[in-house]
Formats: sequence, C-alpha cells, structure tokens
Amino acid sequence: MNDELTEKVIIVEGTTDKRKVQAIVREPVDIICTNGTIGITKLDELIDMLYDKDVFILVDADAAGEKLRKQFKKEFPEAEHLYIDRMYREVATAPEHHIASVLLGANIDVYTEFLDKG
Repeated sequence: MNDELTEKVIIVEGTTDKRKVQAIVREPVDIICTNGTIGITKLDELIDMLYDKDVFILVDADAAGEKLRKQFKKEFPEAEHLYIDRMYREVATAPEHHIASVLLGANIDVYTEFLDKG
C-alpha cells in the first residue's frame, strides 16, 4: 500500500474480494484488505490515514463481515457502507454485475460491460 492514496478508498475483507473489485472499478480507487479481522491499533492507523478520503466498506454478508462492519460503524462512522445481496454471501462469489451496480450506486465509476451482464 502506498502513502499517496486516491480520493476514494474501498475497504474489503480479503485479496480475492480486492481482485474482483479492482477488475470492475474504472476510476482510480485504493482498495484495502483487512484480511478478515482488524485490531484496534490497525484500525486507528487506518482511520488516521483515511480521515480526508471518501471511504466505502464492502464486506461479506455473513457473520464475520457483519462483525467487521459493526466495528467500522463504531470506530469510523463517516465511512459509507455498501451491501451485497445476502443471497450471494461473499463479495468474491457475487456476480460482477451485482457488485458493479452496488459500486455505481455509491458514485464509483465502473466498466459498463459489467452492468450489461445482469
């Protein structure tokens, strides 16, 4: 991860999620992996690093994702939370067109071919 972050940052759980989102997003966006869990020290570092950025939380629709989301809501309330449909459970396994529409709904530019697949 570089020190020069773009204006928009998406926080995901794992590297598979990161690769999937990277393939869909058209504009320069930094994608940060928590690797499933995040300690208070690491979370505090993230908050300091991201204080002036547009931060989006995109985690799985399962117990671990909800726990992480709850932690971010408490410690970083200004972040915007993006939700995948519960039927897909994981960001990594959700269809590209679904993730693209979720990202587009948050004003994140996506490659249009992913929207056409739905």
